Amino acid sequence: MNDTVRQFRDFFVSLKLTVALLVLGMILIFAATIDQVNLGIWAVQEKYFRTFFVLWRAGDVPVPVFPGGYFLGGLLLINLVSAHVYRFKMMWKKSGIFLTHVGLILLLIGELFIGLWQEDYSMRLEQGRPKNYSESFRDNEIAIVDITDPKFDDVVAVPEEIVAKRDTIQHPKLPFRVITRDYYPNSTLRPRNPEGDPAKPAAADLPSKATQGIGPRVVAQPLRITYKQNERNIPAAFVELVGPEGSLGTWLVSADPRLDPQRVEYGGRTYTLAMRFTRSYKPFELTLQKFSHDRYAGTEIPKNFSSNIRLKTPDGRDDRDVLIYMNNPLRYDGLTFYQASFEPGNDKVTILQVVRNPSWLVPYIACALMTLGLLVQFGIHLFGFFAKRRSVRPSLA
Repeated sequence: MNDTVRQFRDFFVSLKLTVALLVLGMILIFAATIDQVNLGIWAVQEKYFRTFFVLWRAGDVPVPVFPGGYFLGGLLLINLVSAHVYRFKMMWKKSGIFLTHVGLILLLIGELFIGLWQEDYSMRLEQGRPKNYSESFRDNEIAIVDITDPKFDDVVAVPEEIVAKRDTIQHPKLPFRVITRDYYPNSTLRPRNPEGDPAKPAAADLPSKATQGIGPRVVAQPLRITYKQNERNIPAAFVELVGPEGSLGTWLVSADPRLDPQRVEYGGRTYTLAMRFTRSYKPFELTLQKFSHDRYAGTEIPKNFSSNIRLKTPDGRDDRDVLIYMNNPLRYDGLTFYQASFEPGNDKVTILQVVRNPSWLVPYIACALMTLGLLVQFGIHLFGFFAKRRSVRPSLA
């Protein structure tokens, strides 16, 4: 039993394991870089780095073909910690190596925390219109909003992953169940062809799965999922609302921005039904006061753009102006607001990137420790070299 434990320990503290993990990591990075042309940066991160295994599909069955970033990073973390516990002795001559390894360990832990906790949203602000929520770049949700009270909207949001599983949703705030009858992860909408125009696809003449709202008048056509950086998927779903007395009909909902929320009347109350970007509400509101867009003289090339924002909390504790521009974000309530983009030709709209990253300081601390460790180790060897030279006395010929 002792031999087994010793072999198990020797495996995790082995330098060969370190080298093997580094080689596998380089292969993983190379493959991800090549595949980024097809998938884009976000999909590559999810497929290669923020997973335990890289999966390929054999038909409908996912097959692991290579260790992923979490697997390699986790093993490397165990390897480094084990090596320090069992092999390294804390000595002044090795203090630089110790600091470097601690920095590397922190870097691995920081990347894990970023993958688990970081939130990345956008906020589109129109001049003079307060806003207290940001929207996801990639995630969507079905929002059922009770608008009966003109002073208050009661929102029930169903995440897209639940819709994709075709689960039945029964929320305490809703007097009906929501049943997903069909779901398209990416789609396009076009008007239905009521006259059977032969120049249009025959699919437009097929009966609609929707019986209420805009569904009977449009066609939702499934598309292949896109992973390109400058494109996004437009999911669509057919959802049936079922009350105690029976079905209320089937609605087509889509994340297509051209589709307005649809009204549902039931039990003396009025609801709206829509699929939209996933929202993250804030305990404060931002208002764009002025957007400045500077261009190089004689061209349309952006030189600088900035946003003068009014930050206000409901309790009045914060009510101030903030200037956000390139490399000068707003940090507030654990969030960072970057000046990300703008709408060409519209100087009354700004687009901010909203990031929540509780471990944003960890990579900086890790890099500082690694730099300090390398400098310390270099300094120790340098002073040792000079001391050795001074101790050598020249001999007479």
